[in-house]
Amino acid sequence: MKVIRTQVGILGAGPAGLLLGQLLHRQGIDTVVVERQSRQHVETRIRAGVLEQGTADLLQRVGAGDRMLREGLRHHGIELRFLGQGHRIDFQELAGRAVTVYAQHEVIRDLIAARAAAGAPLFFDAGNTRITGLEDEPRIHFTNAGAPCEIACDYIAGCDGFHGISRTSIPPDALTIHEKVYPFGWLGILANARPASHELIYTHHKRGFALLSMRSPVVSRLYLQCAPDEDLEQWPDARIWEELQARFATRDGFRLEEGSITQKGVTAMRSFVAEPMRYHRLFLAGDAAHIVPPTGAKGLNLAAADVWLLSQAFADAYRTGGQDQLDRYSARALRRVWRVQQFSWWMTSLLHQGGGDAFDGRRQLAELDQVVNSRAAATLLAQNYTGLPFDEF
Repeated sequence: MKVIRTQVGILGAGPAGLLLGQLLHRQGIDTVVVERQSRQHVETRIRAGVLEQGTADLLQRVGAGDRMLREGLRHHGIELRFLGQGHRIDFQELAGRAVTVYAQHEVIRDLIAARAAAGAPLFFDAGNTRITGLEDEPRIHFTNAGAPCEIACDYIAGCDGFHGISRTSIPPDALTIHEKVYPFGWLGILANARPASHELIYTHHKRGFALLSMRSPVVSRLYLQCAPDEDLEQWPDARIWEELQARFATRDGFRLEEGSITQKGVTAMRSFVAEPMRYHRLFLAGDAAHIVPPTGAKGLNLAAADVWLLSQAFADAYRTGGQDQLDRYSARALRRVWRVQQFSWWMTSLLHQGGGDAFDGRRQLAELDQVVNSRAAATLLAQNYTGLPFDEF
């Protein structure tokens, strides 16, 4: 059996694991990343990506931001649309920050390239993965090309997502789980059509929420609220475009540009938090510890905030020999997690039809009216959407 010695073993080659690896490499800390999926899978799995200012800055800092700067779409605001009228929230004026639209799989590609350039170990297609010795001698066991391997390390970072082994390796009585499942989902499409706006449009409509996003200047990413178990067979392309046109319609005749749909899928929505985010020498980060509904565009960004905190804690432990920052990691991370959960829940409840009565519908419209007409309310949205500073927690 091949035994590899390193300082931090990282489970998962998603944004959290790869970014943590780069942050630690920059501080002279050795890591090995283990991923159960193939490289092709992780580099081509399509997910949206709206990067907060802090996340974009962090990618540049670790040497994985050059292509993002060239190809990412810099946005200085969003539009909230309701009652057939759009209202722009100016991020730059209200918060002094912007966001960058850059797909998550592109972030992963850049981080993999940066790790390869650093010569740091990264194992794809890892089979039979399990972890042991979390109390004193952490080990990651897996097979590589059918041969057994073992990583002996000081700590394990569980960055392997909601369905990974990290969280489920913790005894159930050592975790508290908080979960909210929403009674709706998103039907998302990718279309060869020019985006009808240069910024994202969030739409509240009596027929349900809709979102206009983009992948590039010639490819649109659009979503509409649907049932969480929606049958895609009931949604031919023509019906999707008809529904999107109805929900985005404005008094002045706004129309989406239509084109061939190259991808469609339904995403159920939930809020989930597992706490604490540490069990002895295992530290959780990203989707392994929490899930947010996508309305606030926070999933990848919250993972980046986690691993920034965790990298600082590891660096302090190796530099000073102390455990103070590692002991504080979970509490600090969870403080931000719950702030982000609150914002994501608020954006979701503000914009979606949730099956409530007429009172709830009028309340939503009153709150939207307040957001677009109150500088204080608009500023709060802008500050949260563009991202709270990492060092605030």
